[in-house]
Amino acid sequence: MIEVINTTPHTIAAFRVTGAVTKEDYNNIVIPEVERLIKQIDYINFLLVLDSNLENFTTGAWAQDAMLGLQNMGRWNRGAIVTDSERIISFTNGFCYLVPGEFKGFKKEEYDHAIHWVSEELLLKE
Repeated sequence: MIEVINTTPHTIAAFRVTGAVTKEDYNNIVIPEVERLIKQIDYINFLLVLDSNLENFTTGAWAQDAMLGLQNMGRWNRGAIVTDSERIISFTNGFCYLVPGEFKGFKKEEYDHAIHWVSEELLLKE
């Protein structure tokens, strides 16, 4: 399940993941929130708090996640993943070498720092 975190600055699309994640979670929750943000500020600041294992993402959820990234390739500004998994943090930290924008992993105790970091404006690379 994915839920919107409403206590972050309005310049962030922020989500918490618990339990199983499906294609419908992306279609009904993530995509509308990201579209709202793009209409509002024209780029994406994304925060994802993982309170679930990646194994709980269905194939459809992974496909929607990939489509979200590809459809908005030039709009990514900053993305933060908050988790206690060193493997996910390491992967996230290396992700910026593959796509535009900055991506960074944070430990759960760094949640406030992650919000502050992801809400800062980065000049988009043209």
